[in-house]
Amino acid sequence: MQDHGLLTIILLLATGVLLVGFLRYLRLPAVFAYLLTGIILGPHALAVVPDLARTRQLATFGVVFLMFSIGLEFSLAQFLSMRRLVFGMGLAQVVLTSLLFVGIALLIPLPWKTGVILGGILAMSSTAMVVRALAEKMEMQTRHGRIAVSVLLFQDLAVVPLLILIPALAGSTANLLQDLAMAGLKATLVLLVLLVIGRPVIRPWFQLVANRKSTELFMLNVLLVTLGLAWVTEQAGLSLALGAFVAGMLISETAYRYQVEADIAPFRDILLGLFFVTIGMLVDLPVWWANMGWVLAVLAMILLLKGFLVWGLSRLFGFEPGVALRSAIVLAQAGEFGFVLLALANQYQLLPPRVLQPVLGGMLFSMMLAPILVERNGWLARTLVESYRQHRDQQLAEIRAANFQAHVVLCGYGRVGQSVGRVLEEEGIPFIALDLDPVRVRQAQSAGESIFYGDASRRDVLQAVGIFSAQAVVITYANVTSSQRVLSIIKELRPDLPVIVRAHDDSQLERLEAAGADEVVPEVTEGALMLASQTLLLIGFPVSTVLRRVRRFRQERYQFFRGAFWGGSEPGEDQNSARLASIALGETAFALHLSLRELNLTRFGVAVVAVRRHGIRGRDPSPDTVLTPGDVLVLFGTPAALTRAELYVLEGNTVQEAAAG
Repeated sequence: MQDHGLLTIILLLATGVLLVGFLRYLRLPAVFAYLLTGIILGPHALAVVPDLARTRQLATFGVVFLMFSIGLEFSLAQFLSMRRLVFGMGLAQVVLTSLLFVGIALLIPLPWKTGVILGGILAMSSTAMVVRALAEKMEMQTRHGRIAVSVLLFQDLAVVPLLILIPALAGSTANLLQDLAMAGLKATLVLLVLLVIGRPVIRPWFQLVANRKSTELFMLNVLLVTLGLAWVTEQAGLSLALGAFVAGMLISETAYRYQVEADIAPFRDILLGLFFVTIGMLVDLPVWWANMGWVLAVLAMILLLKGFLVWGLSRLFGFEPGVALRSAIVLAQAGEFGFVLLALANQYQLLPPRVLQPVLGGMLFSMMLAPILVERNGWLARTLVESYRQHRDQQLAEIRAANFQAHVVLCGYGRVGQSVGRVLEEEGIPFIALDLDPVRVRQAQSAGESIFYGDASRRDVLQAVGIFSAQAVVITYANVTSSQRVLSIIKELRPDLPVIVRAHDDSQLERLEAAGADEVVPEVTEGALMLASQTLLLIGFPVSTVLRRVRRFRQERYQFFRGAFWGGSEPGEDQNSARLASIALGETAFALHLSLRELNLTRFGVAVVAVRRHGIRGRDPSPDTVLTPGDVLVLFGTPAALTRAELYVLEGNTVQEAAAG
């Protein structure tokens, strides 16, 4: 097909939007949508998007910004604090996995260069997928979580020398050692020059740019530094990604790290999505089908051999079999950087198609299985490892031995949980806390705190802490999904037990209340309430008046504070969450001269929070309030419900039937 630039972009965007939306609905990573887009529209399927060199060149900038992000997150202090696992287990995992696949390649047989490249590619695991899944399950601070994060940190770092190695392997065998030595020397010299010169320059330069107080100038400066250093390393015969990594490292030491990370996120995500589209364009489905045996063999090697290596290293580093198995399950998949290295090797024609397609298929299938395996890693460990199950039983026995009665159960013992515990202790109320951070549990136990290592989303753990004899449960998690999971189990075991749940803001109230929370305490709302009360005190209001107001606001379940007016976008917020909206009634509005009772807007799923008339805002208006021209209705509900209610208020019967549907 002839390449029509704009039409090609529109087709890519349309397919990407549909697939990303569908896969997000299935709770699958967006990377699968980009890969599917490339497969469907690529030269081996519909051939709508030709595999053009300029498309691949643009996609490489996604890798540039990905490496820049890794550089931003590179923290020498973090590496040193976890050095035993990062530089011990992480280094061993990458080296041994690479050597294992080199040996397999030589047995097939394949050229040793191909084996080295495959070893580096398949040694990588998915940082984005694993970290996100562990965070959602609150397993980041568990022992297997710390192992996984440490190994992933070293893998990210190992990409840098691999980006140097692959172009060197494309040279002649006779000069390979010389080429590798020269590449290593150039990389060392370039890095030293950039770090020595850049370190004292980058901080004052960014300060100078930031002082201009121009968002556009700051963003242009970030792009200049990133692409400029990438160009320098490319001119030195190295990769663009290496220069971007150095740029990220330099900026990570400044006070502008987080602002830079937020600014480059749109560029990175869009271009990285395009990169994965080009990876999908490499997929040749007929070749996959013809070589399905090899595809499944590669999948088995990634899951089993790589997993076995991680298990063995975990055991070697002193972890018990269950923790070792959980670490192996979490890390047994291919990763994003594996695709980066695969694309680079394909660019230098180092992987023949008979090798490329099965490897690509095995990597993709392993990433498709990864969310399921990570989600079920604990269940698999308890099922397959008897000693781990016995260890869990022993932990439960220790918890049961506490034998609390009429106590409070604290789910999560971070700063919020500890503060609640201090208050309960001061009042002489017994409590038992559950937490998944082994370091925190050990330190708190040594200080005499009533805390145990345990997952509150498991029935047997909740039963062990005496859920049937408890007075109340307090859930202090920051993650709403985790709180909902615990709530569902508590209400199943003991529906009458009062449960108080922490929330970030009032947009999460309905979700948590629907899950069974008796009280939800939004941090933002409580913060606003305290700020308001302190303001009233400082401007002269009597303490009794302020306390009475605060008490009334809380008794009315934060109704005055619930909801907020949203702007054009709210970063990090659920776009379907409830919010406030105002509707001005003009001379032709259908709702004029009707009472709120007659309007009955509750059938649309919205609540009338206030009516503003002649500049005066009346909260919680009476259902008998009759609306007049110029009134402003303040409503609370989801975007869809607010849209239906607004159409009815303004146009009435002409859209009433459609709105009700």
